[in-house]
Amino acid sequence: MKVDLFDFHLPEELIAQVPLLERAESRLMVLDKKTGDIEHNVFKNIKNYLRPGDVLVLNDTRVLPARLFGVKEDTGAKIEVLLLKQAEGDTWETLVKPAKRVKQGTKIIFGNGLLTAICTGETDHGGRTLHFSYDGIFYEVLDELGEMPLPPYIKEQLDDQERYQTVYAKERGSAAAPTAGLHFTEELIEDIRKNDIHIAFITLHVGLGTFRPVSADSIMEHEMHAEFYVVSDGTARLLNEVREQGGRIITVGTTSTRTLETIATANNGEFKAATGWTNIFIYPGYEFKAIDGMITNFHLPKSTLIMLVSALAGRENVLNAYNKAVENKYRFFSFGDAMFII
Repeated sequence: MKVDLFDFHLPEELIAQVPLLERAESRLMVLDKKTGDIEHNVFKNIKNYLRPGDVLVLNDTRVLPARLFGVKEDTGAKIEVLLLKQAEGDTWETLVKPAKRVKQGTKIIFGNGLLTAICTGETDHGGRTLHFSYDGIFYEVLDELGEMPLPPYIKEQLDDQERYQTVYAKERGSAAAPTAGLHFTEELIEDIRKNDIHIAFITLHVGLGTFRPVSADSIMEHEMHAEFYVVSDGTARLLNEVREQGGRIITVGTTSTRTLETIATANNGEFKAATGWTNIFIYPGYEFKAIDGMITNFHLPKSTLIMLVSALAGRENVLNAYNKAVENKYRFFSFGDAMFII
């Protein structure tokens, strides 16, 4: 299957640069995965498409202020560091710019010495492993010195860093936000609960590899980066109960989807508490074992995310919906509008 099959024309002006003032006022496209029929609505009305007994599965990961700006100790050259994954203790896998200036043994200083790092090696994908030194608590130092790692297609500065967090973000560890959840407010979640719709949480720490366009010509040649997930016993029990009672499992975002599909695949369709790493790659031809529907944003052309969406709703249905979104000037990507596939 060729990657070009998942391409579409997207005018640059439709890439949302800033979040809406009100989260739940984003537009909502509802796509029937069987017929391809489309409805247009507003996200705050999402509850009208849910039924009592359904469960919404939310990813409660919290984005780290993972972009750091420092200088080389020996030359004073400026170095930008992006934390990707905690390898062990205070050693992290990172991306650095310019990478050619950071070799094994290079020392980088951040915030006039509040934080320092020594390069301990290179990673498989051209990154660097850095070992950090500091006084106090690492995440508090990071909160003081770090910036939110907005995707490269967002050129505007973010006035309020919390707008790149979901309102239920709790577990620190992501390099990017699970953006389908950015549309929810605490009030909307409470309204959904009042309609006898369950809310369940999983954690998957999003890596940047999720969002990169596939560079290979064929899907089969693409290698997914592994991401860390946690599913609690309580969430697993609730999901099994909902299924037994005829309710629908609706994931919020591709991250929640990939987590539940990983669990269900490993357990013959059942849900069990688990912690681990997933590199599951979902594309057309995949048979879903966990979910009935998904809330998601509008994704990059030729990305693994539009392939996942196409696996759920059919490639032709999805590309038709995306073309309708372009025609109707929907906002795309992280701060963009939402799609509900059901």
